[in-house]
Amino acid sequence: MKQKFVKYFKGDTAIWLIIFLLAIFSMLTVYSATGTLAYKKMGGNTSYFLFRHMAFLLFGIGITFIVHNISYKIYYSLSQLLLYISIPLLAWTLFKGVSLNEAARWITLPGTGLSFQTSDFAKFALIMYVARLLSSNQENIQDPKVAFKPILIWVLIVCGLILPANFSTAAMLFAICLVLMFIGRIRVLHLAGLVGVGVVAIAIFVAIAWNMPNQGRVATWKVRIENYLGDGSGDNYQTNQSKIAIVNGGLFGKGPGNSTQRNFLPHPYSDFIYSIIIEEYGLLGGLFVLLLYLFLMYRVGAIVRKSQRTFPAFLVIGLAFSLVFQALINMGVAVNVFPVTGQTLPFVSMGGTSIIFTSGALGIILSVSRTVQPKTESPDGEAIIDETEDQYADNINLDDDIEML
Repeated sequence: MKQKFVKYFKGDTAIWLIIFLLAIFSMLTVYSATGTLAYKKMGGNTSYFLFRHMAFLLFGIGITFIVHNISYKIYYSLSQLLLYISIPLLAWTLFKGVSLNEAARWITLPGTGLSFQTSDFAKFALIMYVARLLSSNQENIQDPKVAFKPILIWVLIVCGLILPANFSTAAMLFAICLVLMFIGRIRVLHLAGLVGVGVVAIAIFVAIAWNMPNQGRVATWKVRIENYLGDGSGDNYQTNQSKIAIVNGGLFGKGPGNSTQRNFLPHPYSDFIYSIIIEEYGLLGGLFVLLLYLFLMYRVGAIVRKSQRTFPAFLVIGLAFSLVFQALINMGVAVNVFPVTGQTLPFVSMGGTSIIFTSGALGIILSVSRTVQPKTESPDGEAIIDETEDQYADNINLDDDIEML
């Protein structure tokens, strides 16, 4: 049985296990969190959102399976094209996108009625392109004109287009790129300068928006921060309901399907799904989900240590860190460590766009892990290597850099 699994599901077996465990948690929790909503909206059909979500999960796992069989090398060239496509998509979304709560984050695909969150696509593309620029410029990484300036321009453009409608995603993507550049040996002085530029840009945007007749998302950010600090006039309803769910869960939880806060908590199937997990599966269940994401990062570290090329190493670090960082933010919001952000729990929260791009990222990580698997022997004793890497643009050995970090 194990041999058949390894034959078809190649790459790091532990990451495949993480994917299936997260999918199981996702189906159980989404079914519980959407039961009341489905009953009201779908004429008593409490399984409607479950089957819809299962379809997205199966589609996502299918994407992961297909992508993990594709060599990661294709993304070196594809990253530039994807980034160029993401810019007009973000601009179109900003001015013509579907607006919800004064935030234009989605565009509707013509003829389908399906909504598509362009920031997920742009995040995916930018991480791949930053990995490409870092890997191709390792020999001149200390030269700011060659290595730092090209990355700086694209990071500011993409994050700047995301910022007006989605501050948390823009800030998270900015932080991920900073981490990648630090690992890629960009000078800390230059990174500090980039942080300064980012802070100034946000300050200018807030100052302009604050003096406009319609303050838009800036007013929302102000209320959320004030409520988080306890200085706002609002009652911080979302966070309070989340705390009640966590307290009700205790150590072992109330059991699958027994959540009561799903009837009061806004978005219990997406933004606050971690609260429902703790309520139903207890602190132990919440810790288990947290450990799954941390273990994913650990396995990616093992992949990087085996990699002899910089591009796949930077690629998997960036993609994995984006998933784990987003998960930590979602969990932090649920337990009131961070202000409300609207970030979903990757591969667990209900949402088509998020699942699709999370699946693609996991597929790329598995693709890289497949190429760095240790040699195995066939029945006749001959060595078999999954894939032999050619001389590539990222031909710098990572051993010294990893030891330094």
